[in-house]
Amino acid sequence: VQLQASGGGLVQPGGSLRLSCLASGFTLDSYSIAWFRQAPGEGREGIACINKHGRTTVTNAVKGRFTIDRHLPTNTVYLTMNLLKPEDTAVYYCAAKGFDEDQCPVEEYRYDTWGQGTLVTVSS
Repeated sequence: VQLQASGGGLVQPGGSLRLSCLASGFTLDSYSIAWFRQAPGEGREGIACINKHGRTTVTNAVKGRFTIDRHLPTNTVYLTMNLLKPEDTAVYYCAAKGFDEDQCPVEEYRYDTWGQGTLVTVSS
C-alpha cells in the first residue's frame, strides 16, 4: 500500500493549484483518503477527506476554496485549491485507511499510510 503525492509548487496569492495523490496496492473504493497540511513550525492539519463511497468532507479552514475528488480508473485523488492565500503555504500530505464503515476523519492519528508530501508555496 503506497501513496504518491505530487503537484505542489509556487503560486501567487489568489491563484490555483491541483494536487494529486496516486494510490497503489489498493483501490479507492475500499479506502478513505484524506489530505493534510503542515505549515512551517506547526502541527499537521487535516483539511479534506473522501471516503470509499466518494462522499467528501472539507474542513471550515478551506471550505469554499478547496475541493477533493477522485478518478477511479487511475486510482488518483485530487485536491483542487483555489483562491490561495499565503497562509496556505505548507507541505501537503495524503493519507489512507481502509475503515470498516463510511468514516472519513481528518485526525492524523486515524491514518496509517502516508504519502511523502508535496510543498505548496503561496507568495508574490
